[in-house]
Amino acid sequence: MRNFDENSITQAVLDRVAQASDPRTRQIGLALVRHLHALVKEVEPSMAEWEAAIGFLTRTGQMCDDTRQEFILLSDTLGVSMLVDAINHRDADGATDTTVLGPFYVQDPAVFPLGSNISDGIKGEPLFVSGTVASADGTPLAGAAVDVWHSDADGYYDVQQMDELGGLAMRARLLADAQGRFHFWTIRPAAYPIPHDGPVGEMLAAQARHPYRPAHVHFMIHADGHDTLVTHVFVAGDRYLDSDVVFGVKDSLIREFPSHPPGKAPDGRAMDRPYDSLHYDFRLKRKPA
Repeated sequence: MRNFDENSITQAVLDRVAQASDPRTRQIGLALVRHLHALVKEVEPSMAEWEAAIGFLTRTGQMCDDTRQEFILLSDTLGVSMLVDAINHRDADGATDTTVLGPFYVQDPAVFPLGSNISDGIKGEPLFVSGTVASADGTPLAGAAVDVWHSDADGYYDVQQMDELGGLAMRARLLADAQGRFHFWTIRPAAYPIPHDGPVGEMLAAQARHPYRPAHVHFMIHADGHDTLVTHVFVAGDRYLDSDVVFGVKDSLIREFPSHPPGKAPDGRAMDRPYDSLHYDFRLKRKPA
């Protein structure tokens, strides 16, 4: 077959893709061709626009490295990450709501004892974080691994300022005690813009969108026999809760971060300055037997 035109090219491509032996590969390939061709037919791009699109994707890939994943940012800001998350967590069965992973997670963070200060001396308002980890039915999950990470008071993550910090900070893994409890000290996070000095930032500007995320603390929680939970806890009252650039906010994940005067903290520590606190009880979905 040859001499394809706009009326015949789509079916020709579908016929060839349909030869894939793996059923899932075939399903995805056929859907990709159908929707991609439909987009092109709808918007009828000029050759210059087609070249610009190829250039955008090329530059997106070129921005990716060990500390930045521009394609995750693109997926996040187009709502694809949250859509995939929603599809994969339709049946929560009483478990804590999930949200996007984000581009700043670091595999296998250092393990800190309960009660540690994980801020590594970075300046900010002290924050005492506590919580529990349990199965959806309320059974405590002893030894659950609680990975946490967040921004500093200026909205920057450690991986964005490695030269200045000389290492990682404001992230840790803690192991819940026999009652599924955990607690640690850090500093209060701030709202921040996602990296917008690359192709994704150009896209947001063209769409008249801001690049900001509301202040939050990330959690990834692992426990034997349960689905891994990836979520955030957001600061109540943040100005960006209703316009999160990655569409990640859910009402169930918003909490007050109350302020406290100097004095005895919940873990018995004597605080000579004001501090804030956060408490959240996490529930994990049990895997099928």
